[in-house]
Amino acid sequence: MTDDTPPNPALLPAGLRDLLPPEAETEAAAIGAVLRVFASHGYQRVKPPLMEFEDNLLTATGAAMADQVFRLMDPDTHRMMAIRADMTPQIARIAATRLGHAARPLRLSYNGQCLRVHGSQLDPDRQIAQAGLELIGPDSPQADAEILAVGAEALAAVGLTHLSVDLTMPTLVSTLLEESGITGQQRARLAFALDRKDAASVAEHGGALAETLTDLLLAAGPADRALAALAAAELTPGAQLAADRLAATVAAIRALAPTVKLTVDPVEFRGLKYHTGVCCTVYAIGHNEELGRGGRYLCGEAEPATGLTIYPDAVLRAAPPQSPLTRLYIPLGENGAPFRAQGHATVAGLVADADPRAEALRLSCSHIVIGGASIALAVE
Repeated sequence: MTDDTPPNPALLPAGLRDLLPPEAETEAAAIGAVLRVFASHGYQRVKPPLMEFEDNLLTATGAAMADQVFRLMDPDTHRMMAIRADMTPQIARIAATRLGHAARPLRLSYNGQCLRVHGSQLDPDRQIAQAGLELIGPDSPQADAEILAVGAEALAAVGLTHLSVDLTMPTLVSTLLEESGITGQQRARLAFALDRKDAASVAEHGGALAETLTDLLLAAGPADRALAALAAAELTPGAQLAADRLAATVAAIRALAPTVKLTVDPVEFRGLKYHTGVCCTVYAIGHNEELGRGGRYLCGEAEPATGLTIYPDAVLRAAPPQSPLTRLYIPLGENGAPFRAQGHATVAGLVADADPRAEALRLSCSHIVIGGASIALAVE
């Protein structure tokens, strides 16, 4: 390409892409199905703006995403603006301010697009669709379980019925280390070893906690095995409270969503910085890509909350293929209303066609309406 060559108008920045038919329609239908399940459980929709003032968006829970937001100056106020990289901080802001006096428990749902500075190695996209629900007010295993059970039902609505949920308690290890007096370089080395699941380094740097942490590290997997290891471990009081809460949450989830496979990682602590309790990552069995992620956090200054964000792009990659709407060609003079009422898509002819069947095929229709009846077209 020379300097005089015009840029390709279809070229987009890295990590951004167009979604064309029928994928865009499939995505919209899937998000609609998910949101209908949320609404059926009393979760009310909110719609925060795409951009906010930077100092509002990046406070409290939003601070965890500070390195992922695009910033620009508002030409009107000359204040810095930020484009959201995640919607949960915005829902927390709405709950704490605009809906601060609303009755609790407060159940909110949302969907929208987010923009991030960088994609990941597994997912290079920088524009990310999100659909989620937040339960604000109660701090209980039942609240944690409700979020996951409703999320599982929503995923089932798009054909994902075999789910695995990985549960973690990011505060457990940090509390255990703090209450055991492990600080400074020893704590940093131990955290690094735990992060990489390096049992040898955990044994080397764990001190008095080496055996306990190694046992818990090796117990990650099916929930019953991990919880048994936690029950047998000698934990500090604060860590024991976290372990008890994790066990209670597992029991509550099983009561509401007994078909969901549960795994537990007792020493995982890499939740977002704002997470304060049980966290979860949702997968479809047989797929390694995250379908959703959530956890417990503080809304505003101190109000307990928990939520789950579903990623529609990943959901559609894991879900069974969805059949598009049947497209019927409606020649000029025919009535398409009865067929739209049956859930079909109709494409109206705008002029009298010499060969309406050929026009139907040209417009990617599988059927044509003649004399009020739908006739399937043979595709050569």
